[in-house]
Amino acid sequence: MPARLSDRPVRDAVILTPNTLPRPPGERERLAAAWRTPSGWRFLTTVNNSNIGKLYLATALLFFVFGGLLALAMRAQLAVPENTLVDAGTYNQLFTMHGTVMMFLFAVPVVEAVAIYLLPNMLGARDLPFPRLSAYAYWIYAFGGAAFCVTIFFNVAPDSGWFMYPPLSSAEQSPGLGADFWLLGIGFIEISAIAGAIELVIGILLTRAPGMRLSRMPVFAWAMLVTSLMVLLAFPAIIAGTALLELERAFDWPIFIAARGGDPLLWQHLFWFFGHPEVYIIFLPAAGMVSMMLPVAARTPLAAYGAIVAALAAIGVLSFALWAHHMFTAGLTPWAMTLVSAASLLIAVPSGVQVFAWLATLQRGRLAATPPALFLLGFLFNFVLGGLTGVMVAVVPFDAQVHDTYFIVAHLHYVLIGGMVFPLLAALYHWQPLLNGHALSPRLGRWVFALVFGGFNLAFFPMHIAGLLGMPRRVYTYDTSLGWNAWNALSTAGAVILAVGLLLLAIDLVRVQRRAPRAHADPWRAATLEWLPADDYGARSIPSVAEHEPLWARPQLAREVDAGMHWLPGTLSGGRETLLTSPISARLQAVIALPGDSVLPLLAAAGTAAFFLLLTVKWLWTAAACAALAIAALLAWLWQTDAAPPLARAAVGAGVSIPFGARGRTRPALWATALFVLVDATTFASLAFAHLHVAMRAATCPPAGAELPPTEVAWIVAALWLSSAAAMHVARRRFGARPASAPLRWIALFVIALLCAAGAGALDLGSHLRARLDPVATAWGATLASLLGYQLLHLGGMALVTGYLCARVASGRLHALARTTLDASVLLWQYACIQGLVIVLLVQGLPRLLLD
Repeated sequence: MPARLSDRPVRDAVILTPNTLPRPPGERERLAAAWRTPSGWRFLTTVNNSNIGKLYLATALLFFVFGGLLALAMRAQLAVPENTLVDAGTYNQLFTMHGTVMMFLFAVPVVEAVAIYLLPNMLGARDLPFPRLSAYAYWIYAFGGAAFCVTIFFNVAPDSGWFMYPPLSSAEQSPGLGADFWLLGIGFIEISAIAGAIELVIGILLTRAPGMRLSRMPVFAWAMLVTSLMVLLAFPAIIAGTALLELERAFDWPIFIAARGGDPLLWQHLFWFFGHPEVYIIFLPAAGMVSMMLPVAARTPLAAYGAIVAALAAIGVLSFALWAHHMFTAGLTPWAMTLVSAASLLIAVPSGVQVFAWLATLQRGRLAATPPALFLLGFLFNFVLGGLTGVMVAVVPFDAQVHDTYFIVAHLHYVLIGGMVFPLLAALYHWQPLLNGHALSPRLGRWVFALVFGGFNLAFFPMHIAGLLGMPRRVYTYDTSLGWNAWNALSTAGAVILAVGLLLLAIDLVRVQRRAPRAHADPWRAATLEWLPADDYGARSIPSVAEHEPLWARPQLAREVDAGMHWLPGTLSGGRETLLTSPISARLQAVIALPGDSVLPLLAAAGTAAFFLLLTVKWLWTAAACAALAIAALLAWLWQTDAAPPLARAAVGAGVSIPFGARGRTRPALWATALFVLVDATTFASLAFAHLHVAMRAATCPPAGAELPPTEVAWIVAALWLSSAAAMHVARRRFGARPASAPLRWIALFVIALLCAAGAGALDLGSHLRARLDPVATAWGATLASLLGYQLLHLGGMALVTGYLCARVASGRLHALARTTLDASVLLWQYACIQGLVIVLLVQGLPRLLLD
């Protein structure tokens, strides 16, 4: 038996000899009780990844159905020329809602749903490290998405396109509430994607089974890691852009109005910095699923694992160089277009690496004609075709000819439906037995594939030809003499066939879900850990991993795991727990407690959604009350965290004892805080980019009638921000084991830090007002005001943090074994101070540099 270990990480995490000692009586029952799913209305309080993943998936599929019905209505209108089924205004709402629902409410959420459901078991974890964050992300998505979809039934749906280009989306051109519902609704729904991405990054890096090094991690986990990091870097741009456009609509700040120094193209830069990476945010998880399913279907290990992982990372990096790919006709410089065109062509290389690796896997294996295999073959055909047309539109002269024609519509759908929906349909057939133990009908599945594959190609291939014949996008009717009649009729017929195939799948899904749940089998004889026998708590015990295909390498592993012969076979504290492992080599670090079911994420999400939606209809006081509800629920949720661990050490099996509770840099909460700071900084960078963009276009800087704040005030503001950060640093460094013995010392430091920050904010605001930087008069003043407003928003957060920390100190909840709250708060605080210093440089340094 190994000796009892110290608090240092376990250096040899892979113990291949299972624990053969008899398990204590009642161990499995106590584990099941700790993880039992609540019944009745209390199911709404569940935070277990299995339940949240199912809810996420079902909701995303419902939005997919809704978006598909909108598409059928559009195809019915375009089936024949000069059709009057719907008028132009209704058609504008239809295509705006269709694109928005499919891109924002289906494509990204559905891949996060699959990840939240599959990854914990695939990685060998009990759950992701922040289950309540996953629940909050789901509920805010469900509430916001449902409210947004309802707008079309009340004729207040947006009608400016799913990309909301100004000036079409300006208050003058779109005076109703439709654009506001898009801007505020979609903007806050992106919070859900960001919350889910933070959860997934930390879960992938810190909760893998012992021995599952990064080099042994399933490809789907790699895909979701790259995708989640892309979400954290790309989505803040659209949040910043929607906030700026809503400020223009609500307060007449001319950020995108050219007559007052703004620039409509600024929106396109912000939108497509999010929008083009989003295409790969959608595709990479699908590619990861393909790399998981294809070896199982072919009964052979995946070819070129390392090359596929490198390709995923390369696509993630290159995707951020492509945002102007959609702006070739917007008047960019030839040099910029050349660089973006080269990057657009280059990204085909790592995509091709994956395709050839998949083909090599097929070549050395033997593929049976199962529904998952058929959809995977359909994916390969459609995605390659979409990739070829993608290379075509990456060539600037060709793109100039087909830009904003139905050729682009065809390319987009071949990439998104062919590249994401087909793998998703394969995944439904492949992983359905995990949901309730029953498989979908293979016979009906072949019919579904034939209808979906045939209908898809009949619907979208003719659009290439219609586009080459000159049919523009977003037209609700056309003249019979233009030569588009047959191609549109074929597309509509294909859409109907596609819908019939998806309807058959929906019927089969409902049929299977209505059957009584049972323990799942492994009909495909798969290779990875998600197919281990599982319950609400996941696998009974967590195995060590020493290979890429653990179930193929060790056929007896499922029996051993279910018998509790591996790590953490029960509950040590009576609650929910999982293993914490090192980020790279997955060495054992600690056992961490996981929060149980709670109504607080639901209340926080309901308050958040209601705040933004009521703000849209100008119910300001009610919106403020809902914001207070959301903040109160969030604070109550956080108050329950960061408790002292119930045990000093945890016996996790095979005679090994490790710390109970994370220590030092391994604390997941600190990782989550650092990722939140990354999101915050990227949002601020987007706002700063908007200001720089406007400043570079201005004839004079500052504009006529405005003046720069005094330099001496800037020095004082900078000194106050530095003093605030220093006070919090001192508080963190001098924090002792028993702060209750001198609580006033810590409270005084927190208050001093807040007073310094408040003084800096007040001086900054006052100097802006005295300098007559009117945000209505010029875009330069508006972007400066947006930066200042963003910093004042942080100042409000700092006040909340101060009150929260003082309450924790007064109650004795901060001490040496429970100081994560303090460390995370200091990290957030110091970032806010750095941001304040950057704003001083932008306001004072940039104009003087331009003047010189």
